[in-house]
Amino acid sequence: MLREKLKTIPHLPGSYQMRNINNTIIYVGKAKDLYKRVNSYFKGNVTGKTAKMVSEVVDFTYITTSTEQEAFILEINLIKEYNPKYNILLKDDKSYPYIEYISKPYPRLKVSRYLNIKKKDKKMLFGPYPNAYAARKIVGLINRLYPLKKCEGMPKKVCLYYHIGECLGYCEKNVDQEKLIKMENDILDFLKGNDKILIDKIMEKIRNFSDNLNYEAALELKKELQYIEVILDKQKVELHDYINRDAIGFYFDEGLISVQILFIRNGKIVGGNNDKFYLMSDVFDEVNSYILNFYTRHEIPKEILLDEGLNSEVISNILNTKAIIPQKGNKKNLIDMAKTNAKISLEQEVNIIRNDEARSVGANESLKELLNLSVLDRIDAFDNSNLFGSYSVSGMVVFKNGKPARKEYRKYKVSVDKNDDYNTMKEVIYRRYYRAMVDKTEMPDLIIVDGGENQIRACNEILDALHLKIKVCGLKKDDHHRTNQLIDGDTLEVIDIPRDSDIFHYLTRIQDEVHRFTITYHKQLRDKGSIASVLDNIDGIGKIRKKDLIKKYGSIKKMAEASIEELSEIIPENVARDLHKYLEERNGANNNAVD
Repeated sequence: MLREKLKTIPHLPGSYQMRNINNTIIYVGKAKDLYKRVNSYFKGNVTGKTAKMVSEVVDFTYITTSTEQEAFILEINLIKEYNPKYNILLKDDKSYPYIEYISKPYPRLKVSRYLNIKKKDKKMLFGPYPNAYAARKIVGLINRLYPLKKCEGMPKKVCLYYHIGECLGYCEKNVDQEKLIKMENDILDFLKGNDKILIDKIMEKIRNFSDNLNYEAALELKKELQYIEVILDKQKVELHDYINRDAIGFYFDEGLISVQILFIRNGKIVGGNNDKFYLMSDVFDEVNSYILNFYTRHEIPKEILLDEGLNSEVISNILNTKAIIPQKGNKKNLIDMAKTNAKISLEQEVNIIRNDEARSVGANESLKELLNLSVLDRIDAFDNSNLFGSYSVSGMVVFKNGKPARKEYRKYKVSVDKNDDYNTMKEVIYRRYYRAMVDKTEMPDLIIVDGGENQIRACNEILDALHLKIKVCGLKKDDHHRTNQLIDGDTLEVIDIPRDSDIFHYLTRIQDEVHRFTITYHKQLRDKGSIASVLDNIDGIGKIRKKDLIKKYGSIKKMAEASIEELSEIIPENVARDLHKYLEERNGANNNAVD
């Protein structure tokens, strides 16, 4: 049937979707010629990870498009929707820190992270920076050098900072506009790349401290200056147009691709991003798709420099920015630097990637064979907790293809008696899979419950009532709380697994992860209960405000660390002031009690 279907594919651009025995999409690709690309998987000489993917394919579907550009867009959207197992990166995506300048109601700086930055947001962001520490260091130094607002809340009259010239008197709303404009211009010019402004300001402060015999403060600022100069001078490039751009190079070997993106901001390389993934189709198509996916989650610069062979026209059109392939000069040197970094990163980590594949994906494959499952792409694992006899809860963690899928984790407050493990398991299993049936979300290939026959029977009873055929196993621990036995949910027999095997370590990891997740949730609930009792002591905090505060801070400690200004974003300023004072006094009393 598959061979006959291959003959009918048209010679048109589009996206293709590979499906396994459960009709789950396991890979999404794009092609200029669908017929040639899809047939190459089944008639060509595929190896490595591609061969593994093809061995799982029992069917494929495809959607034709008018142009290759439309095929790219369709591929991106389908990957987002289905998150196929063979389209994943070999590490978690991350966001990068920016310095954000906020002008209203008064000027201030903060370190921000944004996964999705849109031009319409009109945020004044500078970066990304190589790490949050460097960004915080710069923000702290600017606050010391310029009269930004430094106190918490909004005092009724000016404080010491105003009298010593380190604040413009924002609380009295009679700010010297000329000084304010000069300060904003200086700060923004520095953040845009004029290093001399900040360095001159530091030198001026150092001289003032020295003239007033305050050598300790002068020495401290000198150390700050040395640190800032290292950050500012690191990897300067000879591009004097101060355009924000990224340079992208890649390297591939042994079925693996490494892509390096260098962030050039205001004439300097301020950081970078490296990702690695398996080569499943044409190398240039894979890298083009990666780039387009990357910029759905990150800031799009004014210019993108691309390695040879990549599709600059499609990338430029889809991202609505300038994309070029430089042939010579400093821009070509940046591409060469990115390619070198991509190669070094892959060569350094290839053994780590292979070993991780053997430990996680390999162990998952071995477990599939041990349990005689046709597919084992997803495992749902459950644990119950009634720590200290209160707040009965359950947690579910998910492992996909041998690795934790943390976005899929779920928490459950349980309504049954806290000592009734059997009915707790029934309630949670029913809620989880009835909801999955209604929402038509992904079902697991295996369910692991933390416990023995009792929990297995409870789980199977609900699955039978819902007419779901899902394999269930139980994991029991010994008296030392270590993984001890795997119990088959169909026969209730103990499956013998060597303790030094990858499968045993894999199951131990799953059991430890679900236990950690559930216990953490339990403690959070107890902390929230403690928060609620504290907030009952503050006039002006009712049910809605209490809920909002608990949702944002989650613990008394985090709430106590918040400023009056931050608390005022949720509750009125006078109430925020009372709460802040109460938490300070409470914290002081607790410290004295400890002493």
